[in-house]
Amino acid sequence: MLQNGMLNNIEGIIFDMDGTLVDSMWIWPAVDVDFFAKYDLVPPEHFHEGMEGMSYSETAQYFLDAFPKLTQTRQEVMDEWTQMAYEKYMTQVPLKKGVLEFIEEMRRQGKKIGIATSNGRELVDGTLNALKIESLFDCVITACEVGVGKPAPDVYLKAASEIGIAPFRCLVFEDVPMGILAGKNAGMKVCAVEDDFSKAQREKKRELADYYIQDYNDIRSGKYEVL
Repeated sequence: MLQNGMLNNIEGIIFDMDGTLVDSMWIWPAVDVDFFAKYDLVPPEHFHEGMEGMSYSETAQYFLDAFPKLTQTRQEVMDEWTQMAYEKYMTQVPLKKGVLEFIEEMRRQGKKIGIATSNGRELVDGTLNALKIESLFDCVITACEVGVGKPAPDVYLKAASEIGIAPFRCLVFEDVPMGILAGKNAGMKVCAVEDDFSKAQREKKRELADYYIQDYNDIRSGKYEVL
């Protein structure tokens, strides 16, 4: 049975999805390039940094505010992004290394398992279904459903409420600083997960998180970093 300090007194495990549960962050730069080209848009400097942690709907509004020439509604922008990304999510997104075995072990130990994601509901549900893992989770909450993205704690607090576990008994897995902050702001322990997309933010992630893993096998082997 997997037992170590990271899991002491933890009764709930809550995952971010993109870059944390699944290897999918590579999709969005390609979607952005196609979207910018289609509408002849030139993003300002540091444009992408400003959207980190935003909910799907907040990100769509961010685009509309930044590019007045866009005439779509917020929902139309979201629907277009979903259409552009959907096939890739359904066919080219794998689970992060070791995460399936980790979740199965946590379920055997009776821990509750949730997802708290900034992605849109259609892509989230489709991805879990495509990977045949939807039955492993006791709740799936999107930031759109709580009205605010990360680093606000709302999506994590809602997930904790849904699984019936006090926040201080929850362990969050996240791949970017704004997500780590959301978990910490919710009063939870947070483990940062290595991901190529956020490699430039490794030190910031280490500053904010309680633990750091290269992949989920580090938990079983005890090789995770205590920060």
